[in-house]
Amino acid sequence: MGTNTRQSRGSAAVPSWLRDLWGDAWRWVLFAGGVAAGGYLLLDRGVANGIVTAAAIGALLVGAVLSSSKPMAIALMATPALFVVERVGLGGGDLTASDVALAAAFGSAVLLGDRDLSPPLKALLRLNLIYQFTTLFTVIVNPFTQNLIEWFHAWLLISGALLGGWAIGRAGKARFALILVYAVATLIALGTLTGAALMIPSGEIEAVYPQWPWSMHKNFAGGALAFAAFVAYVNPDWAQIPKRWARSALVLFLVALLLTQSRQAMVGFLVALLVHVVRQGAARHWVLITAIAVPGVVLIVQSVIEQIESQNRFNSVYQRLEWMGEVYALWKHSPIFGHGLRYWYVHPTANFQPPQAELEVIASAGIVGLLGFIAMWLGILIVLWRVDRRFGMLALGLVLARIVQAQFDLFWVSAQVSIPFFIAGICLGAQALAVTAGDAGGFWNEKHHRASRRSRALPARAARRRERARDQLVTAGPEARA
Repeated sequence: MGTNTRQSRGSAAVPSWLRDLWGDAWRWVLFAGGVAAGGYLLLDRGVANGIVTAAAIGALLVGAVLSSSKPMAIALMATPALFVVERVGLGGGDLTASDVALAAAFGSAVLLGDRDLSPPLKALLRLNLIYQFTTLFTVIVNPFTQNLIEWFHAWLLISGALLGGWAIGRAGKARFALILVYAVATLIALGTLTGAALMIPSGEIEAVYPQWPWSMHKNFAGGALAFAAFVAYVNPDWAQIPKRWARSALVLFLVALLLTQSRQAMVGFLVALLVHVVRQGAARHWVLITAIAVPGVVLIVQSVIEQIESQNRFNSVYQRLEWMGEVYALWKHSPIFGHGLRYWYVHPTANFQPPQAELEVIASAGIVGLLGFIAMWLGILIVLWRVDRRFGMLALGLVLARIVQAQFDLFWVSAQVSIPFFIAGICLGAQALAVTAGDAGGFWNEKHHRASRRSRALPARAARRRERARDQLVTAGPEARA
């Protein structure tokens, strides 16, 4: 009793502001250390991309300071950073700002997010585990550092992104997160338009490689703009973004996408758009779809024909064909388990990443890994197809666009994989919040619900028919039973 009294008096003697300061001491220490590190990097003390690194650290530190009152602050601050593909140059590693941001979002989701995962999200995480299990064999058979690191990295790009986005949507911050996506995509689009404008004096506008707000390859800029354009086109009602804003953003993103001349990004967007329109009823939007699809298809076909007719053995078409032949020749030396994830970092002759998704997987993880990859992707598309369209259509279109893009270009590229899955996680988190609040009927679309009800009703109906048959026999008497 006396001890408790002394403890309470001691607590009362300490000012409340001092107690709060002590409780938040770790945040302020982290903040001070981050400011010092940012200043050091800004001085360009031999660290690559110091400004980008300092900006990424600063944004995450702001989220860390705000996390006491806003648990998802770090994940929200990380959302626009997912689009930054500059190398952060920390510790001599090969991390991008997108990787660092994704790791921070995943960590905050695990520590501070809702852990009551919805059935669709659980299904997606299990499907990703199938792929992780099948690629574990190549990690064991080919023991080198990059192989092991990439195994964890690949899991983070899919499951980590899903969980990070889920935590944001489940916390009711989906609208704010999508606004951040619009904002960063607008910056990329403006940088693309600026790059195109600088080509006008020369009289020839070629594929734009944006240099602002950071340096980007045309295929990454095109992929990011394609994702953002699909978000703007679908514009789900639960995001509460005005239609005029979404339509204006859609036009801006599509113009910039055409200027990048990223063929695979255009094809991915058009396929996702076609699937969306077919599910919604094609007759309602055929004029808009024609206006969007025809210029893109014409540009893609024309550019491919020009590259083939040029007979330039170093253009993208001929270069990809040559690489595919080399990768096939390499795969035959280790067909079952492959040469290891990121084998091109250590292989003496094959020092390039295969320019096609399945080809990359089979060379890296062999036939076993390819089977897991195909199972994962088919399962993911089926699950998202079954999810209630109000939330699932945006998620389905984005991940479908990504796998279509990867049929013509690199697949395991950090931001280009994490962005669609992160937004898909936001969709599923927003759905779980709506179901909990009673604003949505369930997790699966109506057709699936009707099929489920019918399958559950069949045994009950059969039982009722048997019961009616017994009653009729009893009523009819011994003659009818004989």
